[in-house]
Amino acid sequence: MNKIVSVIVPAYNEENRIKSTLLALKEIDHIQHIYVIDDGSTDSTYISASSVSDVNVVRQPLNKGKGQALYEGLRLALNNSDIIVFADADLQESAKDVEKLILPILENKADVTVAKFPSAKRKGGFGFVKKLARKGVYINTGVKIDTVLSGQRAFKREVLEQVNYPYTGYGVELGMTIDILNKGYNIMEVDVNMYHNETGRDLSGFIHRGKQFWQILMVLVPKTITTKLKRR
Repeated sequence: MNKIVSVIVPAYNEENRIKSTLLALKEIDHIQHIYVIDDGSTDSTYISASSVSDVNVVRQPLNKGKGQALYEGLRLALNNSDIIVFADADLQESAKDVEKLILPILENKADVTVAKFPSAKRKGGFGFVKKLARKGVYINTGVKIDTVLSGQRAFKREVLEQVNYPYTGYGVELGMTIDILNKGYNIMEVDVNMYHNETGRDLSGFIHRGKQFWQILMVLVPKTITTKLKRR
């Protein structure tokens, strides 16, 4: 039986990149449905996404964060999909590598796949956010994963049906990773040739990473306290 594959694309102010991302996704034969959640964009993201045929575009009037955009996509896709993929709106032509995330699940080699990007082409932060996320997953699950924060993921539907969704913003990938591993599901990291809009070592880049760090910490603190209490 053919599996129904849906892709959820959260988008915020990506008018210059989203169309090429969607066109690349449409070239993947395994994908039947694409859902774009425009998370209160102030530019022409909605218009650009809507110009691509056979794509379901939902416009949220207010910016509620990536987590809420993904959950809205899941509300639409979960009941009519066997495999669900998360893909960022700024992947552009490299979105074609989403196929590499889908294949191991179709072949039943993994319950969840996560994209492992090549090394960044420009200097970003100093690695504090990624180290915090990796350490947090290990403390709470005993599993070492490099790509904790990668937003490009594919899931069997039953995995997502077993995970609660209390996470917001940049903490969503981390929180879901911990929950998925603690429920005994297998996560496979997959090397891809994807690229996206990278933040640099300027003021906006540091503000972005500071926000990431804080939101990740807000997920890790209660989870780690709960984990330690269970182990006593």
